[in-house]
Amino acid sequence: MPLIDNEHSRCIAAIDLGSNSFHMVVARVFDQHLQLVSRHKQKVRLGDGLDERNFLSESAIERGLECLKVFAERLADFELDDVRVVATHTLRKAKNAKDFLEQAKPLFPFPIEIISGQEEARIIYNGVEHTQTASESKLVIDIGGGSTELVAGQGFTPLIMRSLPMGCVSFTQRFFTEGELTSQHFSDAYTAATRLLMPLIEEYKKPPWEIAFGSSGSAKSIKEVLIGLGFTDGLITPQRLSYLKNHLCEYSSSETLNLSGLSDERKPVFAAGVTILSAVMDTLDIKELHFSDGALREGVLYDMEDRFKDIDVRTRTAETLVSRYHVDVAHGQKVKVLALALLKQVQPQVTTTVTNELYDLVGWTALLHEVGQSIAFQGYHRHSAYLLKHTTMPGFNTEQQRLISTLVRYQRKALKLQDLPELSLFTPQQITLLIRILRLAILLNRQRNQAPEPNVTLTIEQQHNWELKGSNSDWLTQNQLLEYELREEQQRWNNAGWSLKLK
Repeated sequence: MPLIDNEHSRCIAAIDLGSNSFHMVVARVFDQHLQLVSRHKQKVRLGDGLDERNFLSESAIERGLECLKVFAERLADFELDDVRVVATHTLRKAKNAKDFLEQAKPLFPFPIEIISGQEEARIIYNGVEHTQTASESKLVIDIGGGSTELVAGQGFTPLIMRSLPMGCVSFTQRFFTEGELTSQHFSDAYTAATRLLMPLIEEYKKPPWEIAFGSSGSAKSIKEVLIGLGFTDGLITPQRLSYLKNHLCEYSSSETLNLSGLSDERKPVFAAGVTILSAVMDTLDIKELHFSDGALREGVLYDMEDRFKDIDVRTRTAETLVSRYHVDVAHGQKVKVLALALLKQVQPQVTTTVTNELYDLVGWTALLHEVGQSIAFQGYHRHSAYLLKHTTMPGFNTEQQRLISTLVRYQRKALKLQDLPELSLFTPQQITLLIRILRLAILLNRQRNQAPEPNVTLTIEQQHNWELKGSNSDWLTQNQLLEYELREEQQRWNNAGWSLKLK
């Protein structure tokens, strides 16, 4: 193991708020490498607290908060940028997820990102790929507490990503409620899983992959139990899963399971995990499955490491969308440069926190603000917002994507601030700050010619009183069309309760 220069290393942490367990992994970044320092896991069973109306129970919320308090103690000396927290199926689904996030804020100082199923799949694939020596094209199957992710890819590039609403906790609630292990329970769960998988057969059965991996707790426990039953090569096959299901039916309930390699905390959800994996392997005709130690939290760590090296998947996503929707790149870059400059000017004058993330997000929004023109010029800000809200955007969490969509929706025309979404990761003050910055940057570049945009200074008094001042006193008389549009913008700001002075 190489000696580590502590002065030139930093510790980072990734936390996965799953439906079954909360996981935290801490790693040290040095010389562009990651070294794992510690792992922490607490069985929270957040998914158990989701009722038929998709509301989290108070007891489930309390279990989650208690775990976050413990994690916060371990992370007491960490900077905000060195911790990333992602939440998956249960908090995606919970109608009162905001209540959980709000109650967590006083106890846990780090932002919690609720990520989409496809983004979860992408990150899991990243974690598996980084922790495997083989470079073959691969299929990754990750059975979580509330969902199962299926990802096929080549090298570090995921090609097909799907997230299905079946997990070891949710299927336990549906099919193994009392813990009884009967052939009928297994059959019902297997049929339900197969129905969800059927639409994916054409995509996955003629594989663009050469080797299949299972990741996370269900696959790990199945591998360990099979080893305990004498299958010492660690491979999972359809025949071995069938044998395991029959063996499980010999027990009266999950509580009585006595299998080498199966922990007490995994017992209640083990049968559901076995059934889901059996359905996946049978339906997609997978002959054998290898286990991978890498999963969601490792993928988050490697995403963070890439960002430190300026290899941000979100930049690639923005570039892909720019190309797909034939965006005027030169114009987008000019808007981006000015927006970042204006934000830097006002940062010392605002009371709201301006993070590096806000700079990144306003930059990507500037590049993408005209994607809707690929549909029509009329109302293109609304078209842009729709596309960016509903397009798959690898690397962006749900709220980052909603923020970008919101910013492009408010880039022009009336300021209907009453329609702004409520976001947990971004305050209303941060959102309206970026709206104003983006509107001014776009407006000052409206002429779309080779001439440089006016040299302006932006200042703020009392948060809502903004002043835009040119480098010379006649800058507006020299740009009469710009003056006309700025006067219109002044009126829109006034209607919204804001103030914009032109000087």
